[in-house]
Amino acid sequence: TLVVQVKCFEEIINIGYAVYRIHGLPWFRSLSWYFLVTSNYFFYGESLVDYFGVVINRTDYLRALITYHRFFSFCLYIVGFVWFVLSLVKKYYMKQFSLFAWTHVALLIVVTQSYLIIQNIFEGLIWFIVPVSMIVCNDVMAYVFGFFFGRTPLIQLSPKKTWEGFIGGGISTVIFGLVVSYVLCQYRYFVCPIEYSETLGGMTMDCEPSSLFRPQEYMLRESLSGITHLFGMKNTITMYPFLLHSLALSLFSSVIGPFGGFFASGFKRAFKIKDFGDVIPGHGGIMDRFDCQYLMATYVNVYISSFIHTASPQKLLQQFLFLRSKLAVYHIYFVDYIKYLNAHPFFLNVHIKEKREKMIDIWILTKYIKPFPSLYVMHKLH
Repeated sequence: TLVVQVKCFEEIINIGYAVYRIHGLPWFRSLSWYFLVTSNYFFYGESLVDYFGVVINRTDYLRALITYHRFFSFCLYIVGFVWFVLSLVKKYYMKQFSLFAWTHVALLIVVTQSYLIIQNIFEGLIWFIVPVSMIVCNDVMAYVFGFFFGRTPLIQLSPKKTWEGFIGGGISTVIFGLVVSYVLCQYRYFVCPIEYSETLGGMTMDCEPSSLFRPQEYMLRESLSGITHLFGMKNTITMYPFLLHSLALSLFSSVIGPFGGFFASGFKRAFKIKDFGDVIPGHGGIMDRFDCQYLMATYVNVYISSFIHTASPQKLLQQFLFLRSKLAVYHIYFVDYIKYLNAHPFFLNVHIKEKREKMIDIWILTKYIKPFPSLYVMHKLH
């Protein structure tokens, strides 16, 4: 993912250099790559904190990187920001600010999407393999149907695209998505989230599959029961629930996904270039192959967080262990506070007494309520 991301970023930035023709400006190439490194530090650091926070927190010299990760990321960005301001040249102000914006748009398109792809992979390989293969299938089948049956132009941005190819590719993608999803649902390796195991001391992809990846029985509508009875079939159907979500993914990849390619075509036409690069002979650059994939990755991530995402027991355990170390520090503060109140009777008026009782209550909870004390304490504090 990182290699693809870097190459896509390079292709987009090179177009900006070619368009604005300011190769002689000091430090600008270095600044673009600096912002890329800074963005990756922030996004990949967020992933490490989410999935490996407990492990990293055990190492003293790395603990500060977790605690102050966002502050360090902000400081790195500010260094680049100040660097850019100091590099401004009077007669190139407009071009420099245009390239500054160009760099940030490239970061938004490339780095953010790469981060979302990694998030999808951690949810289970099936959330990566199925969407990626759907985009590939749609691209190939749209070309095949368009080549043999294409008659009606689809959009002016891509004159070779036809309605016949668009529809044929869409139907093929739906069927292909159902088949691939059905096959992958049968293997834990593809459906289990990638998590750190305290027992194994490493990453694992072994779990008890969620209900999403276990066969479920569904009742057919009454309007279809007559047809099933006519053919001597049951009025129930057994299938993986994920297949229904696969339909949502395949519909997006076949209806909206191609617009990522249309967007890229419009971008290239605006700057009068044929391809983003020439890494792949006959197919252009890496960005030419991943224009639709980035759009699809964003949709999958939003879809998971909106309709699928459930709390992972393994991740909850890591968060609990991380919070437990902090609660130990709070517990010391609570005890000291109570001792201070007991030593100063002057403060024990009605208002302070209520606070004192609340603090004692929190102290008892943190010391004696063993299962998930952090959640209960936070509730009490609020």
